[in-house]
Amino acid sequence: MYQHYPSWAHEFAEKYFSKTLNQFILHGNIRDVVPVKRDETYEFMRFENFLSEELFGARDIVLYYDRSSGIRFRDGKSMQDFQRAVAGYDAFGGTNFAGKLPKDPVRVLSLLENFFRLRLGDGKSIACIIDYSETIVPMNDGGAAGSEDRNVLVALQKWAHDPLFLAADFTVVLLAENVTDLNRNLIQSPFVSSIKVQLPGETERTAYINTLTESFDDVSQVPLPVLAQQTAGLSCINLKSIVSGAVENQSKITFASLTANKKELIEAEAYGLLEFVDTRFTLDDVAGHARVKEHLRDAARNLKAGRRDVMPMGYLVAGPVGTGKTWMVTCFAGEVGIPMVKLKNFRSQWQGVTEGNLEKILTLLDAMAPVAVMIDEADAYLGDRSSGGDSGVSSRVFAQIAQFMSNTINRGRIVWFLMTARPDLMPIDLKRQGRAEEHLALFHPSSEEERLELYHAMIRKTGLQLSEDYVPQELLNGDITLSGADMEAALTRAKFRAASQSMTVVTPEILDATFQDFIPPSYPEEVELQTLIAVMECTSRALLPEPYNKMSREELTFRCEELRLSLGQ
Repeated sequence: MYQHYPSWAHEFAEKYFSKTLNQFILHGNIRDVVPVKRDETYEFMRFENFLSEELFGARDIVLYYDRSSGIRFRDGKSMQDFQRAVAGYDAFGGTNFAGKLPKDPVRVLSLLENFFRLRLGDGKSIACIIDYSETIVPMNDGGAAGSEDRNVLVALQKWAHDPLFLAADFTVVLLAENVTDLNRNLIQSPFVSSIKVQLPGETERTAYINTLTESFDDVSQVPLPVLAQQTAGLSCINLKSIVSGAVENQSKITFASLTANKKELIEAEAYGLLEFVDTRFTLDDVAGHARVKEHLRDAARNLKAGRRDVMPMGYLVAGPVGTGKTWMVTCFAGEVGIPMVKLKNFRSQWQGVTEGNLEKILTLLDAMAPVAVMIDEADAYLGDRSSGGDSGVSSRVFAQIAQFMSNTINRGRIVWFLMTARPDLMPIDLKRQGRAEEHLALFHPSSEEERLELYHAMIRKTGLQLSEDYVPQELLNGDITLSGADMEAALTRAKFRAASQSMTVVTPEILDATFQDFIPPSYPEEVELQTLIAVMECTSRALLPEPYNKMSREELTFRCEELRLSLGQ
């Protein structure tokens, strides 16, 4: 019978048969079922069963260990053999482990090493699977590690390069959802190989959905090919939850329910550190920024046409506060019709948790593609290469993100949008070609046409009802410069004035009084500096409005330095 295993299992086999490694870390989607293709059909096996029956099916002895359950064996005969070996160990060492097997890792590994040497000497083949290995060799700095952690680390490292273990048919597999939760000395050891277990692909998802119901049309209004495509980023267990929920509730899967369930499941998988952004809007809902909108529309057309090869790896969107950077990016996702996610604060005060959170998020992004990723306040969010007194967390986070962003396989699959009012504070590594390649600059409205477009857009957004079509004179003559946020605040204030007079509509008199009274927050030097920095960062002169597209680099640099000195920066 022809069998097809997942790609990670093939990678595992290739590395094992090199005869240079006997210790492996399997991480990622290890709590799911494993698709095994037999001839033309798929069988889905529990992960533990796949390891013991398929990957290590020919081994004489297969055993499991975790802190909660202790030592377990694949079959009763091996367990009896182990108990006899432990009885001999007790007789020699004066212990009483045969009466009650230990569960703590130091004593367990000592017992297992003795057993392994005995049976490998008899020519037996052995596979040892250590689950929840992050509780056995947790991530910590060498100086902060307790004696138990250090002893376990030393034992595993000894096994990894022991001549007897390397020469025999012997394998140790450590299971962990996040590889960054493990001790770095173990991860970085040349005698240990880390292999990522991927989430199921579209073909595997289709096959698994077919196993969940005899008549798919009875449980879903969404066609099977579309359902399989739209569930990218979900595990088979997640799929079972969606389909079983429809069966139990006698409610068919709809596009709306599928979207809601997918968001809920993926956000839960990411520990609430990744949030879907509502993308019902398009670039038609953005006021002003005509050049940038046309540029993004071209990008959307290329993505829809399947021209991933012409897409930039990512965008840096710069501009003063209040210019609508977040809104522009959100509307782009609606234009192109791909999901948009926003990274929330994944940093933690606990050692190792930050890196683990980020690893989980990046794994989900890779599985969800195509997807757009929004990172607001990117200058503060992403960190840099310096450790900054945080035990190197910032530098490791920076390295993880930078490496993931520069993977050219993801061109057109994962579109990054880094937004900031101060791109000059971002590391050059993230702004270079191959990462955030296109730099777009947004500015406050400067022409009457842009001011009117912003005014009408904010009327729609705030739901303001006018007694007649009217535009305050202050906007027509440009006496005041308002950002999108300022305009929204002023119109909301006009609605408040009308409501205070028990009116449901806003009159021209109320609008005039409101705009004459409205004083936007004024930080002219800060705004000018942010504007000029955005001009300097922009990678296309054609996207710059007058007069910025005619300013020389020397002029910009000189004025920026003047402003920094004035602001004490």
